[in-house]
Amino acid sequence: MLAACIPGVAVVWFASKYPGWAAGITCLLALMFIGALILRHRMIQAERQRFLAANVELEKVDRMTGTAFEHLVAERMIADGFRQVRERGRAGDGGVDITAVAPGHGRYAVQCKRYSKSVGAPEVRNFLGALANTFAGHTGVLVTSGRLTKQARLEALGAREPLILVERDRLADWLLGTCSLLPARPAGILAEDEAT
Repeated sequence: MLAACIPGVAVVWFASKYPGWAAGITCLLALMFIGALILRHRMIQAERQRFLAANVELEKVDRMTGTAFEHLVAERMIADGFRQVRERGRAGDGGVDITAVAPGHGRYAVQCKRYSKSVGAPEVRNFLGALANTFAGHTGVLVTSGRLTKQARLEALGAREPLILVERDRLADWLLGTCSLLPARPAGILAEDEAT
């Protein structure tokens, strides 16, 4: 206990004996701390950009596990400006793989489907149920490496709160960063035309 108090006593003594030096050292330490935080932030951003650049090809997405795909979607959302991005996709996730907040646009709930087959209407209905109950008030986003069946697309776009859909072709554009989930236009911006 005494050994732990000695550094504190020494700091107090130094600050009272040399207040100018103490203030200068405190400012220097604060600047070093802030500089370290900025450097860490830049390193994280650079790593995110490398990760996204390495995984923009759909062929790589097709070889990912479901968990890796969810991580890729979460990283893309962060790069798009979403905050509080949380990967939830485990057992008991309540039907949502990712939650996030878009400043000025509210809360989002994302369902990721890394499918080689089509996503059917039952999967869409399950997601809409999660949005209606556990995640009420969230904007729903369905991201798939596959495509939705016609019935699934009609369910998604015909819901009380239509889902934002990111199907295979749009996924490639989104991963490249040429489009965003943030609503510049009404919900459904990334959905394929109903005619296709």
